[in-house]
Amino acid sequence: MGFGDAIKSGFNNYVTFSGRAARSEFWYWMLFSFIANLVAGIVDGILGLGLVGLLVSLALFLPGIAVSARRLHDIDRSGWWLLIAFTIIGIILLIVWDCTKGTTGANSFGADPLGSV
Repeated sequence: MGFGDAIKSGFNNYVTFSGRAARSEFWYWMLFSFIANLVAGIVDGILGLGLVGLLVSLALFLPGIAVSARRLHDIDRSGWWLLIAFTIIGIILLIVWDCTKGTTGANSFGADPLGSV
């Protein structure tokens, strides 16, 4: 999945917490979120406001959680594992899981997003 496809998928599945997301979809979404927040911060700095960054963060919050839950589904884990992020060790564990290859073929959360490549 390319950068544009990942962004399109992120917005098309705005609050879809079911299904699976491949590593590429997840990391491209994170890159997009980082760039969008960076640009919003620059715009806020130029305009002397804090409104643009807040609006961008709010707009990307729910799809970010949704793609994170779908990424966990890809490695056959429940989206509720996201709650482990409230601990320092949990953040490290989530990063490791986000870098882990998803299960090949269908799992309990749906078909392989990459088509069993």
